[in-house]
Amino acid sequence: MKKVLLGLLAVVVVAIAGVLVAAAMQPDSFRIARSLAIKAPADRIYPLIADFHRWSVWSPYETLDPAMKREIGGPPSGVGATYAWAGNGQAGAGTMRITEAAPSSRVVIDLAFTEPFEANNTALFTLAPDGDGTLVTWAMEGESSFPFKVMCLFFDADAMIGQDFEKGLANLKREAEAAAAG
Repeated sequence: MKKVLLGLLAVVVVAIAGVLVAAAMQPDSFRIARSLAIKAPADRIYPLIADFHRWSVWSPYETLDPAMKREIGGPPSGVGATYAWAGNGQAGAGTMRITEAAPSSRVVIDLAFTEPFEANNTALFTLAPDGDGTLVTWAMEGESSFPFKVMCLFFDADAMIGQDFEKGLANLKREAEAAAAG
């Protein structure tokens, strides 16, 4: 019995060591991005992104917790605008601050999560001419902490977050195209 327990312990130790080594070999940074062509000019899309007051009509994160607390501050839109949220386990908590806003082409947001985990990332929205519309790209990038590297061995962060970006871009497309048509 003692040999069996020692054997099981050895297997567990080797498995844990394997996970830790595999995590250590993961990249030190990440970038998750999705793009969507929207049949609307950039000047119709940009205000939906650069004004946190307007995120409620398209952001997929706005519907995660109907009781989520939100606080929007700073200027009405653009550089310096802030958004803080606190919600349930799905919504988590954190803050966003627009650090760069180039009308009709780019919005950069400092994104700080405080719950369910701490992380500081950058969210970027780029708008580029695309035929009779605009190609909108929503990206998030940042440093990969060791716990994030371990998590990525078991969960596909690109697929999970990318799915949210795809939903948000589809909502943004619906809103911008309806505004452009009206």
